[in-house]
Amino acid sequence: MTTTTTARDRSRATLSRHQDTVIGLSHALHADPELAYEEHRAARRITDLVERAGFDVTREAYGLPTAFRATAGSGDLVVAICAEYDALPGIGHACGHNVNGSASVAAALALAPLADELGLTVALLGTPAEESGGGKVDMLRAGAFDDVAAAMMVHAAPQDAVGLSTLAISSLSVAYTGVPAHAAAMPHRGVNAADAMMIAQVAIAAHRQQMIPGAVVSGVVTSAGDAANVIPGSATATYDVRAGTSEELAELQARVRACFEAGALATGAELVLETVGNDYADLRQDLAMGRSYQAAAEALGRTVLPNDPGLRGGSTDMGNVSHLVPTIHPSIGYDCGDTIMHHPDFTRYGTTAAADRAVLDGGLAMAWTAIDLATDPAQRERLLARVAARAAAN
Repeated sequence: MTTTTTARDRSRATLSRHQDTVIGLSHALHADPELAYEEHRAARRITDLVERAGFDVTREAYGLPTAFRATAGSGDLVVAICAEYDALPGIGHACGHNVNGSASVAAALALAPLADELGLTVALLGTPAEESGGGKVDMLRAGAFDDVAAAMMVHAAPQDAVGLSTLAISSLSVAYTGVPAHAAAMPHRGVNAADAMMIAQVAIAAHRQQMIPGAVVSGVVTSAGDAANVIPGSATATYDVRAGTSEELAELQARVRACFEAGALATGAELVLETVGNDYADLRQDLAMGRSYQAAAEALGRTVLPNDPGLRGGSTDMGNVSHLVPTIHPSIGYDCGDTIMHHPDFTRYGTTAAADRAVLDGGLAMAWTAIDLATDPAQRERLLARVAARAAAN
């Protein structure tokens, strides 16, 4: 029987053999950033790599051209390791998804030779469009996680941490259509779309005092006329609405929509208000899995911030996964000066020696976490019972 210690040692040795390949993948992704749902080269790089390593690969999976499923082993305990690889417009991998995705590949490679001995199916899931759109939500609807007992990934950050929660989010596209007119000669003939936007913004600002604590509404006006002497006939904006839970988000969404409707009502402009992509749920991390990951990361010499579910940061479509499947989404830290994710300066730290170490340590810590889940009878029983309960409910 394979012991936990033996399995850990073997997974470390396996990853050591793949070390240069995995780091090379991280650097290649970093040098060739692709946006949401357009990550064709990234998906091909990863699937080609793991297929050569013996994985059974399904490309263009779940109805998404840049999603994939790559599996090793045939055990009843299915562990999904989610790989992200989309970038941000204009600033490339400023969220470190080259590190995220490569660490997931590292974990899958480290586990593959042990999978059948441990009763595991290692499912490396290529999950596009985390930055915009929410590929994991699309994949959830298509059944990608139906048989999954546990899901995991790591996320690049300035420090290591476990147990962090995130905010639920909805993104909105706002468009007012009015009637242009000469601002001095015939203003009474116009319907001012820019005024409609201004009224909506004032209404949102007035509502902030009554917002649920922790809620955030942020946005940018993308157009509102071109000339001072012409009443703007159109105005557009994009807005993000965030709250602590999906239930709180629904309540805030209704109020924000009412604010935009107020702009239309007050001015007579027509309003088109659309949700962009999928709503992201709040992240609910599995505490037992988190403890296992933290112990693994610390055994590799990393300093991990204490588990604090009260801390929040950003939003992720991994939150939707966590509502269905026991999930962890720890951060894997490396030196990035005084910057943070989504800042242009963060991009340039993504291929440093510290970032490369994060890829390997994050991958190995996830592999060791999966080993713990497979070899701990109580954890294994708990996770398989959750899968059975979901199946019975459906």
